[in-house]
Amino acid sequence: MNGITIILVSAVVLIIGYLGYGRWLANQWAVDRNALTPAVRMEDGKNFSPASRFTVFAHQFSSICGAGPVTGTIVAMAFGWVPVMLWVLVGGIFFGAVHDFGALYASMKNNGKSLAQLIEKYIGKTGRRLFLLFSWLFCLIVIAAFTSMVAGTFKMTVADGGAVDYAKSYYGGAAGTISLLFTFVAILFGWACRKFDLKGWKELVCAVVLLVLMFAVGMQLPLYLDENGWIAVTMAYLVFAAAMPIQTLKQPRDYLTTIMMVVMIVAAVLGIFVMGANGQGEMTAPAFVGFTNASGQFLFPVLFVSVACGALSGFHSLVSTGTSSKQVSNETDALPVGYGAMVLESFVGMIAIVIAAIMYKDMNTAGVNGAAAATPFQIFAAGIAKGMTMCGLNQTVSTVFMTMCVSALALTSLDAVARIARLSFQEFFAKSNDALAVEREKAGVMKVVGNPWFATIVTLVCGLSLTFGGYLNIWPLFGASNQLLGGMTMITIAVFCKVTGRKGWMLYVPVVFLLCCTFTSLVQSIMGCTAAIATYGLLGTTAKGASVLLTSGLQLVFAVLLVVLGVIVSYNCLKEFFTKKAGSIPDEEPEWSELGRKHYEEAKKTPAMDAKKQVTA
Repeated sequence: MNGITIILVSAVVLIIGYLGYGRWLANQWAVDRNALTPAVRMEDGKNFSPASRFTVFAHQFSSICGAGPVTGTIVAMAFGWVPVMLWVLVGGIFFGAVHDFGALYASMKNNGKSLAQLIEKYIGKTGRRLFLLFSWLFCLIVIAAFTSMVAGTFKMTVADGGAVDYAKSYYGGAAGTISLLFTFVAILFGWACRKFDLKGWKELVCAVVLLVLMFAVGMQLPLYLDENGWIAVTMAYLVFAAAMPIQTLKQPRDYLTTIMMVVMIVAAVLGIFVMGANGQGEMTAPAFVGFTNASGQFLFPVLFVSVACGALSGFHSLVSTGTSSKQVSNETDALPVGYGAMVLESFVGMIAIVIAAIMYKDMNTAGVNGAAAATPFQIFAAGIAKGMTMCGLNQTVSTVFMTMCVSALALTSLDAVARIARLSFQEFFAKSNDALAVEREKAGVMKVVGNPWFATIVTLVCGLSLTFGGYLNIWPLFGASNQLLGGMTMITIAVFCKVTGRKGWMLYVPVVFLLCCTFTSLVQSIMGCTAAIATYGLLGTTAKGASVLLTSGLQLVFAVLLVVLGVIVSYNCLKEFFTKKAGSIPDEEPEWSELGRKHYEEAKKTPAMDAKKQVTA
């Protein structure tokens, strides 16, 4: 099968899904273009900050498009590329995009409440703090894993004599310099857009010029640090990304990153077409291996917990409700932001599948830094860089660009998850279930833990401790915990739809499938860990016994806790779903902040502009 055919078919299917199913959902849920959103009404200059459609789309897409659509899809190809392709397309349109859009919309109709706050409102107080603790711990694991991933991409290579191997270290060093510049340039870009009212093509041109300059400087001044040095730099960046007002750093950085991601997608598609035209676009990987892979794992549930971000990821609900719902300035933007960003991410997943299938015959002979392209990210980067080179671009520029893109996939999700973890930490100690509780409750313990800088530092210190050891022991359960989060989100959205009088039957099949898939995976993990402990972990003081007891024992505890959490939330959700009457709870009464009221009143006095557009500006 030629890769060009798969790319064209998947693009058409995803576009039809967005224009057909996505718009149908928006009509079913009564998206109202005249309703004032929480970002407009509750603007606070920190977390609630109305932005343009593309800016919020850029934030959502860059935050959710992390390692998942590349790593998950390529790893799952152990079952063949056909089942992975089918799950990405079907899952993206009917599961993932519905999940992201539904979470975003439910939060917007409830004054920008987070997922934990929605759970308390529609399900009960039992699971709120339990869920916040789960959310915080989940985010810590992601922080640890992605920090290690970014540092590993940028780190220098040391030769046998102890000196830096500049040839092998160049690409990572150049990409690292560009990442550092990204922080300062993003702040400058955001300030310039606000100061000089840059919008539309002016904003785009400014962003492109800054990106080109960053790449030029980074390629001339590569920074060579070891892995620990880059971990320190990454953590320092996360402090500011998580604690600063969202429009100061996060919004402009996401805008710049999304432009880079779009260029990467275009370059990948063009590269696949050029390789196909030159007779090098055949997908040589097996189309279908069987219902078990080489390791003896079954297609169900392994495939569906491995392919996360490309088809459905529970983490996306934390972004939709934690940050994006506080930036959307018009309800109609929820469709392209929630549904559209997920569809585009599914397309990135399809690109990863095609590239890996094309590179299959020689994936162990071509790499990014002169090493074998053995990991999913190396295969993905090497494949696109090869296509860019065949398009006539300089090989060094292509490789640096792809190294930067690979790191950006992890880094943009990393700063989003750090911010969400900080908010989860703060919300855990809040007494009320109000969306602005963290800002309003400043007495007692909340005076300290509610401080964004304190909450950020505590969170990142814990994440840093996991980075240096511990997270790998429970990382095998990440897929199941991520999809469990997705299942809990979907069932919460289903309750929201019923009690507010909206149609929610389209959520029932995804909810049942996700819960069955997740619990099956967790039960298998529990059985596997128990068997390993029984076989090796009880051997006393032997090294192997101690190692098994540490890894399998920790996984066993974590898996049991996940099952307990899932059962508690699912039980309470189902109880509320079957006992509450349809339409018994109206949408939350609109809430206003002083700044939001002030800007809205000022906008109404300007007859030449629509009120919401004025506020957005």
